[in-house]
Amino acid sequence: METENRKQHWETVYETKNPNQVSWTQEIPETSLDFIKSFDVDKNAKIIDIGGGDSKLVDYLLEQGYENISVLDISSKALEKAKKRLGENSQKINWIVSDITNFEPETTFDIWHDRATFHFLTTKEQIEKYLNIAKKSVNGYMTIGTFSENGPTKCSGLDIKQYSEETLTAELKKGFDKIRCITENHTTPFNTTQNFLFCSFKRQIN
Repeated sequence: METENRKQHWETVYETKNPNQVSWTQEIPETSLDFIKSFDVDKNAKIIDIGGGDSKLVDYLLEQGYENISVLDISSKALEKAKKRLGENSQKINWIVSDITNFEPETTFDIWHDRATFHFLTTKEQIEKYLNIAKKSVNGYMTIGTFSENGPTKCSGLDIKQYSEETLTAELKKGFDKIRCITENHTTPFNTTQNFLFCSFKRQIN
């Protein structure tokens, strides 16, 4: 799917559906917060949430005192929803509308967080673009959550790429060292279960 079509797909999703109508909604993103906390960075560390949409991760990071947060999503409508929810606090966030494979960061990040964006990249070219951007812009840690080999094969009508600990680690081995991986079941708003793989990595020092 071309970038323009991907963007239109996600704009339509966020324009027509509420959080309780999409499978990825989490009331409290506990696993993401646990991984970010495990990196033990200062509260002024630069954190970016890739494909953050209108996720509540940013709400909890603000609540925990983090001061330098960026949220990137291909859908401007998703970010508008998040801004509306946060109210005045939205001014504390750096909002970025971009397809991740076209992202041109103007800074480096101490933490790169991605829950359920990477697995939508299904071609070698898309994956290479993503990883090249991450290698240029991450100077600390990365955490990625994808569907596991026991998870769905599609999401929001789109094909995804499943990962195991071994295959995800292999994709990132040129640039990142694995710290740890876990799997967990995510219960959707429809009471179905999706099995996720979450892994954390440290940027290799060249």
